[in-house]
Amino acid sequence: MYKALSLSIIVGSALMLTACANGDDPNQQTTTIDNDTTNAYEQNNHEVNNQEEAVNIANNDEGNTYNNDEGNEEEESEPLYKLDNSEVRPIDDAEEQVVLLTIDDAPDNYSVEMAESLKALDAGAIFFVNGHFLESEQGRADLQHLYDLGFEIGNHTMTHQDLTTLSEEEQYEEIVALNDLIEEVIGERPRFFRAPFGKNTSYSTQLVEDENMQWMNWTYGYDFVEEYMEKEALTDVMVDAPELRNGANLLMHDREFTRDALEDIVRGLREKGYDIVAPETIE
Repeated sequence: MYKALSLSIIVGSALMLTACANGDDPNQQTTTIDNDTTNAYEQNNHEVNNQEEAVNIANNDEGNTYNNDEGNEEEESEPLYKLDNSEVRPIDDAEEQVVLLTIDDAPDNYSVEMAESLKALDAGAIFFVNGHFLESEQGRADLQHLYDLGFEIGNHTMTHQDLTTLSEEEQYEEIVALNDLIEEVIGERPRFFRAPFGKNTSYSTQLVEDENMQWMNWTYGYDFVEEYMEKEALTDVMVDAPELRNGANLLMHDREFTRDALEDIVRGLREKGYDIVAPETIE
C-alpha cells in the first residue's frame, strides 16, 4: 500500500511537471524548477526505485527459494533405479536389496486408506488408476489426495479391458484419454503404464512410448487368488513368496483385505532386509 501511494504521488508530480514544462498550464506559463526541487524529486524517485528493486529482489528470492527447494527435492530424488523387465535395477552404487510396491485399480474403495498407511510408514508406491473410478467427484478427490500425499500415479486404462481384444482406436482411447483425465485432475500426466491382466499389444507398447511413459507388469502378486483373500494369508505369502528377490515388483490391488495386510507386509519386508523403492527415484 505504501509503495502504491508513493508511486501515485510521484507519478502525479511527474505529470504536473511535464504538463507545465510543455506549456499546458492554463496561463501558458513555463514553470522553472529550482535545483533544490529537482534534487528532492530525483532523491525521492531514487528511493522509490530502490524500494521497487528491493521488492523485486525479495519476490525473486522467494521464487528462487521455492525453485531451489524443488531443485533440492529433484537432487534428492535423482535417478537411483531403472526398470528392467518390470523389475528395478540399481544405478551405480544404489541399494540392491529393494522392492517396488504397486497398487492397481485405484482409487476404488480403499486406496486413500492404503496411501495414508504407506505414508505413515514412509513407504512409496505407484497407484495405477482406472478411469472409470474418476467419473465421480469423490473419485477425483481421492485421486488428488493420493497425489497430494506424494504418491506416483500410473495409468491402468480407462475401463480395464483386455487390450488384445480392442482395435487400435479403442486402445488409444483407453490409454490417452486416461492420461488426459489424470492430467486434468492433478496437473501431471502419468509416466508409468500397466495394461490390464498384463496384456500389452505392439500398438499399445508403441503408444505408451509415444506418450513418454514406461510400461511395467510385475514380479508377483497374490491378492487376486482366492486362498489369499484374507489378511494373514496375504501377509505371509507377500513377505515369504518364492519370487521375492532384489528389485522385485510387488503387485497389489485396492481391496479390503489388502488394505488390512499392507502395514504388516511392509514391516515384514523390511524385517527381511528389503527397502521400499521411492518411485520418483526410478529414471
